[in-house]
Amino acid sequence: MSWGTELWDQFDNLEKHTQWGIDILEKYIKFVKERTEIELSYAKQLRNLSKKYQPKKNSKEEEEYKYTSCKAFISNLNEMNDYAGQHEVISENMASQIIVDLARYVQELKQERKSNFHDGRKAQQHIETCWKQLESSKRRFERDCKEADRAQQYFEKMDADINVTKADVEKARQQAQIRHQMAEDSKADYSSILQKFNHEQHEYYHTHIPNIFQKIQEMEERRIVRMGESMKTYAEVDRQVIPIIGKCLDGIVKAAESIDQKNDSQLVIEAYKSGFEPPGDIEFEDYTQPMKRTVSDNSLSNSRGEGKPDLKFGGKSKGKLWPFIKKNKSPKQQKEPLSHRFNEFMTSKPKIHCFRSLKRGGATPEDFSNLPPEQRRKKLQQKVDELNKEIQKEMDQRDAITKMKDVYLKNPQMGDPASLDHKLAEVSQNIEKLRVETQKFEAWLAEVEGRLPARNEQARRQSGLYDSQNPPTVNNCAQDRESSPDGSYTEEQSQESEMKVLATDFDDEFDDEEPLPAIGTCKALYTFEGQNEGTISVVEGETLYVIEEDKGDGWTRIRRNEDEEGYVPTSYVEVCLDKNAKDS
Repeated sequence: MSWGTELWDQFDNLEKHTQWGIDILEKYIKFVKERTEIELSYAKQLRNLSKKYQPKKNSKEEEEYKYTSCKAFISNLNEMNDYAGQHEVISENMASQIIVDLARYVQELKQERKSNFHDGRKAQQHIETCWKQLESSKRRFERDCKEADRAQQYFEKMDADINVTKADVEKARQQAQIRHQMAEDSKADYSSILQKFNHEQHEYYHTHIPNIFQKIQEMEERRIVRMGESMKTYAEVDRQVIPIIGKCLDGIVKAAESIDQKNDSQLVIEAYKSGFEPPGDIEFEDYTQPMKRTVSDNSLSNSRGEGKPDLKFGGKSKGKLWPFIKKNKSPKQQKEPLSHRFNEFMTSKPKIHCFRSLKRGGATPEDFSNLPPEQRRKKLQQKVDELNKEIQKEMDQRDAITKMKDVYLKNPQMGDPASLDHKLAEVSQNIEKLRVETQKFEAWLAEVEGRLPARNEQARRQSGLYDSQNPPTVNNCAQDRESSPDGSYTEEQSQESEMKVLATDFDDEFDDEEPLPAIGTCKALYTFEGQNEGTISVVEGETLYVIEEDKGDGWTRIRRNEDEEGYVPTSYVEVCLDKNAKDS
């Protein structure tokens, strides 16, 4: 089966067919290219999807991903990211192994096809030229034969005519002989050209065209084979990533199997456990004996106050004050129903903030005293661990600098050892600061865990909060509170004045406080929009009264009039204190 013998007369059709084959190959290349674009787009969308649902660093959302179900979801996102990477691999392999190779092969195929059909057209032009020569020789032979026949007839006519002279007859005879000789020459030429044409035609149809068509057939068959190989490669590129995709899917299944509902439930307990104990029974309050009327111990204080001496509050025996149960300031006020008080306790959140923190809009104290005992212990432990890591990092840096200094001492040409003294002193100073900070948080942690009694004055001075964060009138709300071994809050029972402050600290309203005296004036350097609770708005150039100077936290308490006061950033105002206030 050969195109040269079977399709010897289908030159034009073969030219169209081979061009169609190249078009099919280019169409397949375009298909694979669009597939790679789809794979890249799909991989990009998968990566964006995975990135979209990844928890943001240093955010509350990141803390929520400690549960096993959330960790499994993170693993799912990571596996989907790897899954997207495999689609990128598919796109890259198809582009390099199929598109590039086929594009180069198409160019070679076009050149080969052009060369083969150029040879075919050249052979066609040669045989057409031979045919034209044969036709010209044939027409000339035919013309010469006809002219020789007419000359012979004219001679015979002249020879038969008695009136014609002998010279005319001889001339006609000679002319007839010349024409006859020309016809013989044309015949010989025609015969020679005919033989040559037949030979060329035989070579054309049995040698040249079969060879050219055979090359075209081989070219077309190679194109078909190459296209089939590309399709196999197309499948193999997908098949190569199937094991890795399977591993990604196995990872998702493994992450799903690692979900532990019991562990998540325990984490919820650790996250929200307050350390308080549920309230006990509420004692009966007898209103039939007005002369012996006393404030009954509520359930929470009673469960911890048995066996302890009663605190003296205002010269009368009072039950222990629980921070969540609100206390009536005047004995003339009507008592709330017990059901209202119990419901208020069940629906309220722990509000053990310092007065200064409440005025600032709920700023978190450094010792986390606004948190329940268990949560405060966890936060303090976390802070201690972070500080220890920072200390270790600084110590490693110090060791590295020390080694470098030793190298400089041994080899002065490498550097000046004295140039490292400043850096070494700075690192040592940082280590000392971090150690002091760690001791401060460890003291708070020990207090919460019950290893230490109530914080003494020395611990307060180490913490830096006694003189920097809490006003002297309310410093017992966060610092003079100790944790009992069972995790509940108790108050110091050593000073009667501290109990009075605590009673006013957790009262219904702060409006009954006596206004603080002005200790100086200040001028607003910039405009400040006080949007948070406890702050006050000021306008640049405005003059106001200072009633409490900065305690080290960057805020100054000021007053505009008797009903309008609050905190502003210290850097926003220029403070001028009275001389008497400075001396005191």
